[in-house]
Amino acid sequence: MSAGRDLHPTILREYDIRGIVGETLNPEDVAAIARAYGSMLVEAGGNRIALGYDGRLHSPELEAAASEGLMSCGLTVLRVGRGPSPMSYFGIHHFEADAGMMITGSHNPPEYNGIKMTFQGRAFFGDDIQQLGRRAAAGDFATGEGRAESHDIRELYVARMLRDYSGDRPLKVAWDPANGAAGEVTERLVAQLPGEHFVINGEIDGTFPSHHPDPTVEANLDQLKALVAEKECDLGIGFDGDGDRIGVVDGQGRVLWGDQLLVILARDVLADQPGATIIADVKASQVFQDEITRLGGKPLLWKTGHSHLKSKLAETGAPLAGEMSAHIFFKHRYYGYDDAVYSAIRLLSVLAGGDESLADIRDSLPPYINTPELRFDCAEERKFQVIEEVRERLQSVAGSRVNDIDGVRVETDDGWWLLRASNTQAVLVARCESTSDEGLGRLKAALDSQLRESGIEPPVL
Repeated sequence: MSAGRDLHPTILREYDIRGIVGETLNPEDVAAIARAYGSMLVEAGGNRIALGYDGRLHSPELEAAASEGLMSCGLTVLRVGRGPSPMSYFGIHHFEADAGMMITGSHNPPEYNGIKMTFQGRAFFGDDIQQLGRRAAAGDFATGEGRAESHDIRELYVARMLRDYSGDRPLKVAWDPANGAAGEVTERLVAQLPGEHFVINGEIDGTFPSHHPDPTVEANLDQLKALVAEKECDLGIGFDGDGDRIGVVDGQGRVLWGDQLLVILARDVLADQPGATIIADVKASQVFQDEITRLGGKPLLWKTGHSHLKSKLAETGAPLAGEMSAHIFFKHRYYGYDDAVYSAIRLLSVLAGGDESLADIRDSLPPYINTPELRFDCAEERKFQVIEEVRERLQSVAGSRVNDIDGVRVETDDGWWLLRASNTQAVLVARCESTSDEGLGRLKAALDSQLRESGIEPPVL
C-alpha cells in the first residue's frame, strides 16, 4: 500500500472535486485523486479513460498530474486535450473508453479548479466522491504500467455537432463563449454553419478578462445582449467556463431561462417520440409542466443537480432533461450528458426549421410571475433540519400539495413555492411563482411564515 494523502475536506463536493489552487487543491492532490479513482476503475474491470482539461491557467499542470496518477494504476489514458467538458465526454463515447475525467473549475472564479468524473457510463458523485477521499487518505492504490495517448478531437466533436443540425431558414446569431473552454470549438462550428455568426470572447483565457463565465447570472449576458442589438441578430448564445451550461437571449435581448429552453427543445423531441417523459428539476416553472403536457409528453420533476438529472435520465430512459441552471441533457439522438454546444445546435435547428422567431416562441409561452432564485445562509448542520421541520408542519396545512423529492415544493391554487437545502453550500434556496401579483404575495407570505417558525430570518421576498 502506498503512502496516502489527506485531501482538504472542502474539495470533496457533492457533484465533483472543487478547490482553490495553491490553497485547498494542488497537483499532488490531483495525482492522489487520480490514483484513487483509477484504482476503483481497475477493480471494476476498466482499463481506458478519457482525460481532458479546460482553459484555466493551472489546468495543464493538473491534467499532467492526473495523467501520471491514472497511468500508475495501469490504465491507458486518452488525453483529449483542451476543450469544453462535453468534448471530453464525447471522447469517452468516440473511443469507447470505460470512464472520463475532466480537469475544470467550471464557472468558478479563476483561482478555482477541480475534477468532473464519469464512471462506466454513470455519473460519479455523492458517496462515490467521499469514497475517493477515503481511498486517497489510505493510500489504497492499484499499481501497474499504464500508458498515455494524445488525441486532438476538436474537429471530430464539431463534426458530431453539425451532424444533428437541420433547417433551411438562415439565422443571424451572436455567440459569447466567455473566454471559456468552448471558445475554439465555437469558432470552428460557426465557420461551418449556415447563416451569419458573430463571436465575441472566443479566445480561451483562464483569467476571464471580459466577464465572469456564468450565463445564469443575467449581468454576465450584457455583452451578448449588446451584440444582438448591434448586429440585429435573431438570438444570442453564451456558454459557461467549461461549456456544459448555456445562456440564451432572444432578438429583443430577453433571457430565456433553463426551463423555458427545455420546453422549446422538447418540441422536436416529442414530435419524434410522442408521450415521452421529459425531466426538469424542482425549481422549474409551472410552464414546464403545462407545456410538456400540452405537447403530449409526461413532465417529471426531479432533484436539482446535474448528476441527479443525468442519473434519472439513464434510469427512466427519458430522451431529454434539464434544470434551471441550464444544464440540458439530450439522450434523443445524442449521448445523455449535459452539452451546451449541442443544445445550441438543437435550438438553432428548431428555429431554422420553422417560421417563428425565438422572441415569438417566448411570447407564446404562458405568462407566470415569479421570484428569482433566492439563496440565503443557513448553517450546514441546520439546513436539512429546517426542511424536515417545514415538511412536517405542511402535513396539517389544507389545500396544499407537497412534492418532497428535493426539499419541499408546495402547490396551491395560487401557484407554488419551493424551499430546499443546497447540496454544495451552507444555504437554503427558495422560489415562488404565481399567475397574479396577489397570488405571489400569498405564496411569499406562506414561505416567510414557515421560515420564521423554524427560526430563520427570511430573505427580502
